[in-house]
Amino acid sequence: MIRRTFLAMTTALAFAAPAFAGGHSKDIVDTAVAAGSFNTLAAALTAAGLVDTLKGEGPFTVFAPTDEAFAALPAGTVDTLLLPENKDQLIAILTYHVVPGAVMSTDLTEGMTAATVNGADVTITLDGGAKVNGATITTADIAASNGVIHVIDTVIMPPM
Repeated sequence: MIRRTFLAMTTALAFAAPAFAGGHSKDIVDTAVAAGSFNTLAAALTAAGLVDTLKGEGPFTVFAPTDEAFAALPAGTVDTLLLPENKDQLIAILTYHVVPGAVMSTDLTEGMTAATVNGADVTITLDGGAKVNGATITTADIAASNGVIHVIDTVIMPPM
């Protein structure tokens, strides 16, 4: 817990100064950090070495789990994933939340599949509200300079 808090605070401080692309908007990482509910995701991106990638040109679509989504994982899961020896597993999980290209909620269709950066597909369902692999999209279409963020209420796990 202390390690996670330290990593979250370090990440938040590292990204406290806003970065503007073309002077107009923040990239995906800075947008997520500014929202204040993605500290665990930011810490995980840092531990996995993916911050520079998601600050890159893109475009990317990120299904971003909230801090509450990470907290709902079994006790100790996040701390274990943040260990250096588990970096490959952490990268696999995080890249499963990213789809190349900007996919807006209006582009989503029932049963749609999308290939993630991880290489595995996610499935979109719309019955009862938009979901990705069963995780509810609680806030859609948060625009960033290099893509879009859809907030989800569950950490989705790639197939093994």
